[in-house]
Parts: sequence; structure tokens; C-alpha cells
Amino acid sequence: MSEPSEPQGAGAAGGGGGLSLRSRLSIASAVAVLLAAVAIVSIVLAPSGTPAAAGPRSPGREAGGPGLTRADGPQLRMLDNGMLAAVPLGDPGGPRTVTSQRCDRAYAAAGTVACLRPASALGATRLSVLDDGMRELRSIELTGFPNRLRVSDSGRMIAWTLFVSGDSYAGGEFSTRAGILDTRTGRLATSVEEFAAVVDGRPYRAADLNVWGVTFTRDDNRFYATVATAGHRYLAEGDFAARTLRTLADGVECPSLSPDGTRVAFKSAVGGDPARGWRLSVLDLASKRVTATGETRSVDDQAIWLDDRTVAYGLQRSDGVNDVWAVPADGTGTPRLLVPGANSPSIDLPGA
Repeated sequence: MSEPSEPQGAGAAGGGGGLSLRSRLSIASAVAVLLAAVAIVSIVLAPSGTPAAAGPRSPGREAGGPGLTRADGPQLRMLDNGMLAAVPLGDPGGPRTVTSQRCDRAYAAAGTVACLRPASALGATRLSVLDDGMRELRSIELTGFPNRLRVSDSGRMIAWTLFVSGDSYAGGEFSTRAGILDTRTGRLATSVEEFAAVVDGRPYRAADLNVWGVTFTRDDNRFYATVATAGHRYLAEGDFAARTLRTLADGVECPSLSPDGTRVAFKSAVGGDPARGWRLSVLDLASKRVTATGETRSVDDQAIWLDDRTVAYGLQRSDGVNDVWAVPADGTGTPRLLVPGANSPSIDLPGA
């Protein structure tokens, strides 16, 4: 399956903005030819021995060193024009450090940086596991278009979602592949869809079962994710060691577990129809009570929690540029722009 097209990174991270897979492949091929032509012209016209001039930087951007070194306070990690970047959480609109590492999706926690490298025209992509100094610790070849990515708070567990056919949740016809890596033991689950599933209290097997949007609990074993089958999109609890999935509630997509472990932020299809967009909401795991946030625009992203009271998410402007926004989780207040010109945010806490 694919997660719905991702506003914050839909275009950059596999959402596709509603284009068909065939259209995306055609565009990718055309772009490759155009870039090759531009490169040849540049080589011919450039003066010998003269380095190319650097392009203009957007306000608040600074060239950084090779790594995302830790600061004393919390850091907001993100993508800036597809490049791994960081900014102090206390000054999200201030100057940011931008590396040379290009990703379609990224996520960082406790010194572990996960990066889904840009997909090729044929749908090949790669998960790179990096440290804060941007040294690659492990690389895994994958097939599909990057869609979602998560690292557990400890930095140990990494989960990803790829579109393997179709390109939008909205159409109802899509397929995803979700995987999980334990960086400590090296244990790898290439397809969470193969876990034993219990749906509505009964053991369940179906060819149309898809999983996406993993979010980890504090114990680095249990997780929550979306399990979709037979027209339903369930919130499910997973057990990595036992390789099981168990549905808990219907109508929950792209869950994100709160720091206190009591709630999940998620997107819910408006009127049950993904074609009408998604409403960013919060589910209390104990009571199953749902609270819609003050964000009324369609949020097609897997939100993050800035703290126990605030969630952040990506939205794409009409001109295709992504921004990171924040809104209270309790349904009060109004959205505020957190980081302009960025997507794929994550919070990295020192000493985590």
C-alpha cells in the first residue's frame, strides 16, 4: 500500500502528489535525460579550472560540516531541499546546518540517523543507517518508493514503509511494504505483512493485507502501525520478537506514539473517504476517545510529537514547497508555522 500522498514530503518522499506510477517513471526518465544534457553543456561552457559558483541559499540556511553534531539542547532534524539538516528546537526558524547527505525520507534519534536514499526510475532505493558524523554504519537495498521512516527513541530500531505499486492512499489501490531493523542484533524483518495477524479478535490472513506507518514504544519491541485490509484501516499493536500484529481500532492511519505512551496522533480520512483528505487527530489508547486537532487542512503525513502537548507535521504549499507546522494535541489553539522550507522532521534529544 502506500500511505496517502504525503504533503510534507509527498513529492519528495514517495507520496507522488497523485501522479500514477507510470507517470512518475516517465517524468524520472525525462528528468534524467535533461540533467545529463545540462551537465554536458555546463562542462563545455565552464572556464577551465574555474569552480562552479554556489547557488543562492534560502534564508536561515548555513553550510554545515559533514555531520549533524549534537548540541546541548534538543535538535530538530529535517530535510532541507532533500538534504539532511538540523536546527535547535528552541529556534526552529533560525539558521540551520545543512549536510551533503541527500534523502527522500529521514529520521534521527539518539545518534542514529536513518535515510531512505532517492529511488531510481525503476523503483530501487536504499536504507542508509548513519551516525551523527554521517558515517554509514549499514546499508540495505530495498525496492519501492520511500514513504515513511521512523527510529525508536533509543536509536536502536528502524522502520520504513515503501510504496511498491500505486502511489496514493487516496485511490484505494496501492500496495506498501513495511520493514523493521534491529540495529543492535542485526535482526531484519523485510516485510511486516508476514507477521501473524489478529483482526477484530480473530486470526487473519488475506492477500490484500498491508502495513505502514510504524511507531515504536519505549521497550524497542512493541510498536503501533496501520494495518489495512478489506476496506478497513486499523490501528494495530505489533510485537517484533513474536512477529505478531493485533488490531485495536478502526480508521487510524500513520500513528505516532506520544512521549508518555498514552496517545497516538494519526490521520483519519474525512468522512471515511481518503479522496476527501485527512484530518489530523489524537486517539487516547485507554478510552479510545478521538480528539480532532485545530488543523483543518488535509494532513497526509505521519506526525511527530514535539512534547506531550504538541504535534508537528508536514504540509505542502501550492507551489510544491514543504513546511513543518505544529498544533496543540488537545484540540485547542491554531496551527503555527514551525520550520519553513523543510519536511521529514524528527526530534533528537541529547543523552537519549
